[in-house]
Amino acid sequence: MTGLPPISYRLSEAGSRYELNTPSLVLDLDGLERNIARMADIMRGFDRKLRPHAKSHKCSRIAQAQIAAGAVGICCATLDEAEVMADRGIRGILITSPVTTAMKIARLADLVSQAPDTMIVTDNRDNVSALAQAAAGKGIVMPVLIDIELGFGRTGVLSVDAAEVLARQIANERALKFAGIQAYGGHLQHTAGYAERLALSQRAHAFITEIVKRLASIGMPPAIVTGGGTGTHAIDAQSGPFTEIQAGSYIFMDAEYRTITYENGKDWPFENTLFVQTAVTSTNVAGTVTTDAGTKSFALNGPKPRIVSADLADSTYDYSGDEHGRVTLATGMAQPRLGERIECLISHCDPTVVLYDRFHCVRGDAVVDIWPIDARGRR
Repeated sequence: MTGLPPISYRLSEAGSRYELNTPSLVLDLDGLERNIARMADIMRGFDRKLRPHAKSHKCSRIAQAQIAAGAVGICCATLDEAEVMADRGIRGILITSPVTTAMKIARLADLVSQAPDTMIVTDNRDNVSALAQAAAGKGIVMPVLIDIELGFGRTGVLSVDAAEVLARQIANERALKFAGIQAYGGHLQHTAGYAERLALSQRAHAFITEIVKRLASIGMPPAIVTGGGTGTHAIDAQSGPFTEIQAGSYIFMDAEYRTITYENGKDWPFENTLFVQTAVTSTNVAGTVTTDAGTKSFALNGPKPRIVSADLADSTYDYSGDEHGRVTLATGMAQPRLGERIECLISHCDPTVVLYDRFHCVRGDAVVDIWPIDARGRR
């Protein structure tokens, strides 16, 4: 967040949506509320809990709305996010990446002192010892989950035997509590074809189930089996071993998820709700216009932004530098005027959100509120 106050807008007045200080992040509140309700209903229908990932939005207002709709808590990718969320009164936080430096482990112990149901994952015996030492020094009991690797090659134990060894170690530490296992397949979420995504997910389910059975056989059945995401939420909730799902992007959707088949013959049940609004800054080149949103305004690890403004929907958006975008107009399309606002569906929601300080919340063509993206950045 910057130290400057937000620009004042004509809140709730018709047309104020198209008077923003561009480039701006625009959030459709009606669609957001429907998406939150739909995922909550889907999880209830499958008798699964939902602990949505806050890394997608980094906004305590959205986390509060998700919990109000039935979520059991939230996931945070970083300790920084978790500290902000806890300070805003959010509980049921799971930090989904291991915390390993001495500074962060000390901060984690402080956080668990403040919010005792905050959970952390681990995949390493030395890390377990360090967590236990910090927790004991604070006089707390820290809930810990074993992180399971599903083929992404990022974090997590690699075998059933390794999971058992780590579980036994956690159980032997008086300052730690074995809370369950996390098994997140990030590589599965964006597998484009449904049949392939289903097959890969089922293979992951078999491995997770094997670990669950082993831990149960030694008297340590995991109370929480958490994982999954937007791309696999229905597969994981319908037939997987998960007790809860970590989906995050469903609240926004993006151009990347629109390239993925939801289920054969079915459309995604979630709406596009997050857009970047940009303004025309030059009209001198025939067939194109230049805008004020370039590579600093969109995440680059996904498809190009897709123009959603109705009168330009068949035009294409490209980057023309750090601060500039280029709209190539469809044949026969009238050229937009200087200052005209253009809205684009974002390419990839999570890394686009972190480029902005606030959501400009709209209903129809009116700005109705400004929500800070209060968990972005590093402390």
